[in-house]
Order: sequence, then structure tokens, then C-alpha cells
Amino acid sequence: MELADLLLLATKGVLVASLPIALAWTVRGSDRLQRLAAITAFFTFDLIVFGAFTRLTDSGLGCPDWPGCYAKANPIAALTDIHAAQALMPDGPVTVFKAWIEMLHRYLAMGVGLLIVVMVVLAWLRARGRSQKPWLTTALLALVCLQGAFGAWTVTLKLQPVIVTTHLLLGMLLLAMLIWHAALLAERPADLPSGSALRLRPLVWLASALLVLQIALGGWVSTNYAVLACNQFPMCQGLWLPEMDFESGFHLWRELGRTADNSGYISLAALTAIHWVHRTVALPVVLVLAGLCVAAWPLAALRFWLRWLAFLLAAQLITGVANVLLGWPLLAAVLHNAGAAGLVVVLVMLNYRIAQAARSTRRDGLSVAV
Repeated sequence: MELADLLLLATKGVLVASLPIALAWTVRGSDRLQRLAAITAFFTFDLIVFGAFTRLTDSGLGCPDWPGCYAKANPIAALTDIHAAQALMPDGPVTVFKAWIEMLHRYLAMGVGLLIVVMVVLAWLRARGRSQKPWLTTALLALVCLQGAFGAWTVTLKLQPVIVTTHLLLGMLLLAMLIWHAALLAERPADLPSGSALRLRPLVWLASALLVLQIALGGWVSTNYAVLACNQFPMCQGLWLPEMDFESGFHLWRELGRTADNSGYISLAALTAIHWVHRTVALPVVLVLAGLCVAAWPLAALRFWLRWLAFLLAAQLITGVANVLLGWPLLAAVLHNAGAAGLVVVLVMLNYRIAQAARSTRRDGLSVAV
């Protein structure tokens, strides 16, 4: 890209970030960083949902280069190239509509990146003269740069499934870290009985690990377009155990839709294996998350998050089944991705509240000892 186009592209990212920064600047002093952290987490959640919309509308290659669109800052300037590509492949991935979706996703991603840069600067300014440094905030900057690199590889490697799935997982990790960071800055007093909270910790950790696994499997289903390999529920292709090829389905490094040796297209049996594993792992995920709701319900301080956990779990079941029975409708698919991100938020907050209770107990113990 030419320098003028790069500057214009950067300007769009600044414009996206300007409103959240202005909202954060309406408060004074240290509250500024806290509000900016919360707003950045909200925008990152939106970015994940819009990223799902981009993938599900097949817009990931709407602009087949990076960071611009045919080396231009927006699809308007690239209309000649877009129309030429569409004329060459009328059913291909490049259209004006898809180009706009892809570039809007990139503009929003640049805005989130700039918000994190501003957070890092504010955090280090606030830490001047203090022994405790904002390494978590700095780690967020490193993570968003890595996420940007995977965003570029998603395009340049033509939607290779392992790259797209990793891009999704890094996005969820970024969201989780931003939620934790915002909760730390809020400095809400601990209000959980430490004994009960600590007894819940293994169950919350197990629920979190299973959710990460299920999101990875869900990303693998989506990026391999394996949703419709089973169009029945609870059976698949009229069988409880249909023909499946696990080796080909879970061979990570291969092109989209191709076999590992690139000698042909991936088989239905391989796609069925991908879908079946995601569907099967859903059962322990549901049981553990439901069990967490029941076990933690006596703790009134957690009930806000437990209500959200129950609602999102039910919504995930409904949208997951709807994707199968209704032929993968766009709305259900996007909501399924949004629900997964919502579950990440809830489990991060449950982990944070339990960790906060543990820290409070240790502080009280040290105070008594002193």
C-alpha cells in the first residue's frame, strides 16, 4: 500500500477509537482508565461477534489482501478491482458487499488496538513512582498485536482452518483478559464467604477448561464448514454413530476444504467426525455448567452471573440445535458465537470473584499475623 492509503486507513481506526476515548474522558482521574478498560472490553465483544458475522457471510476474503482492500483504504477506492474479480468469478468470495463487511471488521479491529495502546499509555503514566507496574495492560498490547498478525494470516493463507480457529481463540483470550483487567480496576470489595468460594474453585476451573475446549471445537466446525455434515438431532445421518474419519477431520495443517496432502477435497466422513465431536463434547459442558449453577446458587453475591450463565447455556442449546435443524441460518449462527463469548465473560467474572475472595482471605490472615 502507498503511504497515503496507509495513513487514510489509520485515520479510520482513530475515528473508531475516538468515541470510546471521548466517553472515557468524561470522568476524572483514575476512573478514566477504569472506564476505558470497560469500554474496550465491550468493543472487543462486539468485534468477536462481528468477526463471526464476517466469517459466516463468507466475507473473510472480501478483500483478498491485507491490511487494505486491493491496496486501498476502503472498498470505494477499490471498486474497479472488486468488479473485475467478481466478473471473473461471479460466485467467488469477492463482492462489494463482502468487501465492506471485511473492511468494517478491520476498522473495528484497528479501533480496539488503538484503545489498548491508549490504555497502556495511561496505565504507565499512572504507575510512575509506584513499585507495581502495569504488566497485565502491557500483555494486552502484545496479545492484540499477535491477534492482528493472525488476522492478516487469515487472509493471506486463504482462510486456512487452523489459522482462523486460532484467531477466534486469541480473540476470546483477549476478551477474557480485558474483562479481568476491567474487574481489577473496578476494585469492588470482596463480598463472598471465602470458604464457600474456594470450594467452588475446582468446579469453576473445570467449567472454564471445558468451555475453552468446546469453543475450539466449535471454531473447528465453523471454519471447516462442517455444521451441515449432520442435519439431524440428536442422531446424525439417521445413525448414532455415522461413518467418521477422525484422522483427516482433525489434521490441523491443511488448506480449507482440502485433504492433508492436498490431493483432493475433504470427505463427508471427515466433516462428520468434526461435527460429531463438537456435539458430543457439548454434553459434559452442559452438565458441568448446569452443575456449577446449582452448586453456586446459595452464594447470593454470585447470582447475577449465575442467572446469565443459565440463560446463555439455554440459548447455546437452542441456537446450536437450530443451526442443525434449520440449515445453519445466519442469525442462529451469529447468536451461537455471541453466546460463546458471553459464557467467556461470565466464567471470567466467576473466576475473578473467587480469586478476589481468596486474596481477601490471605490479606486478612497476614493482618492478623502482623
